[in-house]
Amino acid sequence: QGKLVESGGGLVQPGGSLRLSCVASGITFSIYRMGWYRQTPGNLRELVATITSRSPTTTYAEFVEGRFTISRDNANNMVYLQMNSLKPDDTAVYFCNADLVSDGGWIQNRYWGQGTQVTVSS
Repeated sequence: QGKLVESGGGLVQPGGSLRLSCVASGITFSIYRMGWYRQTPGNLRELVATITSRSPTTTYAEFVEGRFTISRDNANNMVYLQMNSLKPDDTAVYFCNADLVSDGGWIQNRYWGQGTQVTVSS
């Protein structure tokens, strides 16, 4: 059974930076598309960024606006989210995600981490 564990959240002032980390276990990490999502109370979980398994390709939500960078380390089963120029609106619980995507594009398997709180406030 796969497991994802996030770390690196915390309190940061507006304009500051944080780096979130996620370690995966129990899955063949290199074949999973990895992603970061976030959620605030009363709202749906929303996509922040994804990185594919092969020839890694990244995608970002529009609100990232070039401030965040997703990366992965297949040798160590890690995925990261470097967040710069943080804004109060970035305050949320951030979740690590792993999707096994078929060649046809549907999700065959999915895992979530427990989430890590990011609070941007002065």
